[in-house]
Amino acid sequence: MSATAQTPIIPIKSSSEPPHVIAPDAATIYATRAQRFDQLAEGHSLGDWLRFLATITRAQHAALQSLPALALPEASQLARTREHRMPPLPAQSWPRDPLWQTALREIAVAIADAAPEPAKKDLARLAGFDDERLEALAGRVLHTELYGDDVALLPYVAAALQVVWTAGAARLGASRISALDVPGVCPCCGFLPVASVVRGVGEVGNLRYLHCALCNTEWNLVRIKCSSCDATEGISYRHLEAKGLQGADAVRAEICDSCKSYLKIVYQEKGPVDPVADDLATLALDILVDEAGYARSGPNLLLAPGG
Repeated sequence: MSATAQTPIIPIKSSSEPPHVIAPDAATIYATRAQRFDQLAEGHSLGDWLRFLATITRAQHAALQSLPALALPEASQLARTREHRMPPLPAQSWPRDPLWQTALREIAVAIADAAPEPAKKDLARLAGFDDERLEALAGRVLHTELYGDDVALLPYVAAALQVVWTAGAARLGASRISALDVPGVCPCCGFLPVASVVRGVGEVGNLRYLHCALCNTEWNLVRIKCSSCDATEGISYRHLEAKGLQGADAVRAEICDSCKSYLKIVYQEKGPVDPVADDLATLALDILVDEAGYARSGPNLLLAPGG
């Protein structure tokens, strides 16, 4: 297994004006992702873990479907965020609805039977936390402080927070989410992207969209541009040469020599890819790029790298 350099991909202009923002579909986002986790698990060396992630993702789907309607910012506040080009549901300052803890409890109960023994112990510990400790963990996730004490608990907390922010983004819809002056962060919540997707069908054919690690909103960014520092030179690509590793040919790491960062790109033309699932199924690519001296620019919140 190795990573090889690729020549830059030449962008192809769309025949029509593409949407800048694609809001998540609350009815399908997690159900489709769970199916992709199951598909990627077949024959994978990390198959058991990927299947457990599918279970978590199905629990997210169920929690999202049962979540009551969230209170969104008032129209005047939304207008101000558009005027000042700010995210309407900022991860670090939008008041967290207590429903996120309800979602956390629902997810924990739903995945308990399928959890491996270490995860069962983590879930038992989490169940004993009071509201204050849970809010402290949530703050760490939303500030991307994915290390330190109780780090193994953070993916479960993140899963619940993702449900709430995805619900908010879906309810807002793309029409109320505007472009930001900082193109590398989510225009809905200001969080970092987990990966990007090159879409291969319809009006967004062959265009790249960054995918938010928190709220699942997608936003357009031109090809061959670093999502972290905006550099357009010194960009190259790595991919895995691994026979039998399902989905490996659909994922590349876009690396930037200017800021020494990388973020993965998944290619929809290769099949039913998912930026979160395909990212976690290609951790070997992260290891190889990390060993080459590049640091990942956006987190996958279902993985606690400090654990």
